[in-house]
Formats: sequence, structure tokens, C-alpha cells
Amino acid sequence: MAALPFLLRLCLRRGMVPPVGRMTCRSAPVTAFPVRAPAATLADVASAAGVGESTVSRVLRNHGSFSEKTRKRVMEAAAQLGYVPNRIAGTLASSGSRLVGIIVPSLSNIVFPEVLSGVNQALEDEGYQAVFAVSEYKMAREEEMVASMLAWRPAALMVAGLEHTPAARALLEAGGTRIIELMDLDGEPIDIAVGFSNLEVGRVSARHLLARGYRRIAYVGHDLAADTRAAKRLEGFEGVLRDQGLALMERSTLPTLSSIEAGRAGLEQALARRPDLEAVYFSNDDMAFGGYCLCLSRGIRVPDQLALFGYNGLGIGQALPQPLSTIRTPRVEIGATAARLAARNAPAQRIDLGFELIAGATA
Repeated sequence: MAALPFLLRLCLRRGMVPPVGRMTCRSAPVTAFPVRAPAATLADVASAAGVGESTVSRVLRNHGSFSEKTRKRVMEAAAQLGYVPNRIAGTLASSGSRLVGIIVPSLSNIVFPEVLSGVNQALEDEGYQAVFAVSEYKMAREEEMVASMLAWRPAALMVAGLEHTPAARALLEAGGTRIIELMDLDGEPIDIAVGFSNLEVGRVSARHLLARGYRRIAYVGHDLAADTRAAKRLEGFEGVLRDQGLALMERSTLPTLSSIEAGRAGLEQALARRPDLEAVYFSNDDMAFGGYCLCLSRGIRVPDQLALFGYNGLGIGQALPQPLSTIRTPRVEIGATAARLAARNAPAQRIDLGFELIAGATA
């Protein structure tokens, strides 16, 4: 009989009337638009399982003491009622959030999905939940997302790069949340930084091309104002050329995000202006792949007539008939390392995970 009051309350809540002498519920006549039933609560699960609310909470969080029999009753009741825990309410009532926010600039290629993969797996292992947003390489949009994310009082917030609008940086510095900046170490981090030097990536790329005898070199890239890390790589690349008394013979940057199409168009522009080029340094592998496609369509022999060099070490570049010469970055490891540092409330620090030169066959 202990279940009777709970069933009566459930029927009333869902607009259902129990006929006299029966325990089953039938729908009352509906003369207007049906009203969506309120979500089941922790108290509903407790009543259905015949235990206290604190016991239900312990079972659902898998924290504290309870028997296997009790766990089974609670889980069955929760499943029957369609109960979904209110994580936000739990956060506000507890001593700390289990949410970690991540703002990435793009999901258009595999780079940041791989970072998110590393973040998500490590956070799950640590008992945290990831929440992510995409800024599309727009700093004003990132600023809005930083304010929105911090309003949820996450345990930590991860953002790509070290450059932000002044307002976003002020929020990150004063938000009372651990901040982890990813994929760059060239600058002053707010709190924790995990990644590598983009300047050094550019330098290593230039030395590789110079060591192979290339001197008439062009750059093909996307919007450098939006992608500050690509701008740093180009800065490092040009610095090495200057040290050798050289300069880029052509610089073709498109005011768009990186893509295969943009890489093809950028190389086409560069060759139209300087058909005597020996090598092209691309802002990333997507752009380099587009350049490779242009070479195939025009019968340009790679690398005999034109050498191509990328950045990121994507699988698509290594699957080409001639594996792309590029730099491989440890994206999954960066995400996983950042997540572990966030979950364990690590002290402020810089973690350099380095990168790998892939000699490939295109340069």
C-alpha cells in the first residue's frame, strides 16, 4: 500500500484519473491541447523505489554506500519513470561543478574533433562532463561564448590559443574558474597552457625546405587575422628565410577559413603570378591537399616541378599516392592532458607536447 500515494500523485500530475476500485490509470477526456507532463523528480524515484532521496542521489552518482539490491531498485524506478538527473541543480547544491567547458574554433576538419576526443575520454575517466561550443574563428563570438560558459560555473574552461579580445581575457582572468589554453605556447597564458610552439613549427618547416635546396618559395593560406596560430607559423617560417637572406616570392592568403577548395584556389593564384615557383608552404594539410589536387589536374609533377608542405599531419594527407610532407601535432594527447589537469585542479603551468616532422614525399 505504500506505493498507492505515489501512484495517485503520478496519475494526477499526468492528467490521468484512477477509476474507483482499480489501480490502473486511464486518460481523462481531453478538450484542449494536451499539457506536457512535468518531468519525474528525485522524490518520485525515491517513492517508487521505497527509499530515501539521499539514497537515490548516492546510487545515481555512484558515490557512497548502498547495497546491490537497493541500486537495482533505484535504477529500475528511474528507468520506468524516465528520470533524468538535473546536473545543474546538483552543481549549485554541491561544493563543485562536474562540468568542463571547451570552446573550439572549428569542426570543419579532424583537428579539433580529435582534441575533443582526447578531452572527452579523459574527463569521463575523471568523472566530469564536457560541454563544448564552436567560435568559427571569430574572436567576438568566442567572447560571447566565454561569458555564456562561465555563467554555468564550470570546474574549468578550455579555449584554443592564447589570443582573445580584451573583454574575453578579462572574463577568463576574473571568472573564478580554472582556464586551460590549448594548441599554443607562444605568449603569456592566463593559467594553464597545453600545446607546442607554433613559431617553432614554422621554423622547422622552413629549414626542411631550405635543406632540400628550395629557394623560390610561396605561402598559400587562409585568413591570418582570424587564425592567429597560423600567423605565428608563418612568422617563424619567414624569420628563417630572412636569416638566410631570402624572402617569400609569393604570398597568397584567402579571406576565408581553410578548406581543400581554398588551397586549390590559393595555389592557382600563386602560380598565375609566379609560374617559376619551386615550393609552396601551406597553412595546413587541408590547403595542401587542395594544392595537390590542382597539381594532379594540371599535370604538375610533385615534387619534381613543385614541392608541397603542409601542417597538422592529417590522415588524408598521408593517404595520398605521395604522402604529404608536413608537421604532425599531438591533438588527442593535448586534449587528454588538458582534461586531466582540469579535473585534478593542477597548478598553473605550461606543458609542451612538441610536434613531429613528417618528411613525406611531396617536399
